[in-house]
Amino acid sequence: MSAPPRLVIAGAGSGVGKTVIATGLMSRLSRDRRVQGYKVGPDFIDPMYHAAATDRPSRNLDSFFMDRGTLINLFGWSSRDADLAVVEGVRGLYDGLTATGDTGSTAEIAKFIRAPVVLVVNARSLAKSAAAHVLGFKMLDPGVNIEAVILNNISGDRHRRKAVEAVESLTGIEVVGTIERQRERLPERHLGLMTMDEAGDAGALMRRMEELVADVDVGRLMEIARSAPQMEMPTAPPFEVQEAKGITMAVPRDRSFCFYYQENLEALRAAGAEVVTFRPTDGEGLPDCDGVYMGGGYPEVHAERLASNGDFLDGLRQLSEDGGLVNGECGGMMAMCRSISAFGREHRMAGIFDARATLTPDRQGLAYVEAKGTGDNFLFPGTDIRAHEFHYSKLEPLPPGPYGFSVLRGTGIGASMDGIMVRRSMGTYMHQHALANRAWGTSMVRVAAEGRS
Repeated sequence: MSAPPRLVIAGAGSGVGKTVIATGLMSRLSRDRRVQGYKVGPDFIDPMYHAAATDRPSRNLDSFFMDRGTLINLFGWSSRDADLAVVEGVRGLYDGLTATGDTGSTAEIAKFIRAPVVLVVNARSLAKSAAAHVLGFKMLDPGVNIEAVILNNISGDRHRRKAVEAVESLTGIEVVGTIERQRERLPERHLGLMTMDEAGDAGALMRRMEELVADVDVGRLMEIARSAPQMEMPTAPPFEVQEAKGITMAVPRDRSFCFYYQENLEALRAAGAEVVTFRPTDGEGLPDCDGVYMGGGYPEVHAERLASNGDFLDGLRQLSEDGGLVNGECGGMMAMCRSISAFGREHRMAGIFDARATLTPDRQGLAYVEAKGTGDNFLFPGTDIRAHEFHYSKLEPLPPGPYGFSVLRGTGIGASMDGIMVRRSMGTYMHQHALANRAWGTSMVRVAAEGRS
């Protein structure tokens, strides 16, 4: 099947307004067409905004996690019924894993899917110099097709005229829209933008974002998207679909636990599990299940409410003691600890691990991770792992082990180790993507079944 019209909204750097602009444009374009959103790189929050704008799950495209074939398979499968695909970039267009390589960069994704690029430039106090920025991006890699520019932080009509004329006349690239300087910012906290669950009324927020990009020519954007060359892509699921195993996996999804790759949940289903979601922060207890997969999020912010939910915490501990699978990533691991200490208070948690998760003012880890499963790892023994981490907490005291991962690149829990284990329970600071580790879903379901038998 031929890929749909597509484009990449990339930035000249971080903080140029990519997320607001991309989300506002997705919302506008979704009024009369099916738009599939994507985010380059390991990000959980931006895809939540995309999903609110398009009413479809957004997908992460990451060339550190996935090889080219897997990434194109994911793109083709997830966009098979879309009228348009819009990809929001990460950092600056060319910024990736290394100083000079393409891996992990927006540029590499644009080349993989042969998509034209719309470059967002922070034009604050720039006119002719904005053209220098654009020209540099245009010349650095001729394989990246920069078709248009959006100028952000325009101070008024005079600034707009000068900046647009400079870019168009000196670079030969058209400006499809300008955005005036805004005093307001989207609400943020220590891990970035607030989640959609906490940012307020979703409809009002989308309308506000649409207003910010009202001067962008979406008709011209559609023409640019349609100019993407024909490209055949697979539309089969990127997972091996297996028969139902009679296994139930419980997944908390609320304000405390909201950092999930869509593909991880799909991988569990493809491996034969039934996935049941619940909201422990709102008082719901642990459902009847064979295993629990707890993603990251903000348990430290809602620790008092979690601490009052004995049905959830005691249920987790009992499931673990009975030999059931409990797998927690970052915030999920924090809830598996004895307590969470944050904002001057300490609250009890499930007590699966005899450690306190302590929020710190300084970031403990922000990186792509390379690790290897240890021989003790009951999920992924000996497996080479690619993942990412982003956390402001640490475990005290440092657990003695056993650990499931030797960390080759990254921070982990400490001492170059990650994946603290007890019985069939594991907690890690790594966020794995099911398409980076093809055994992720099948191993989770296998171990959950072992715990039941």
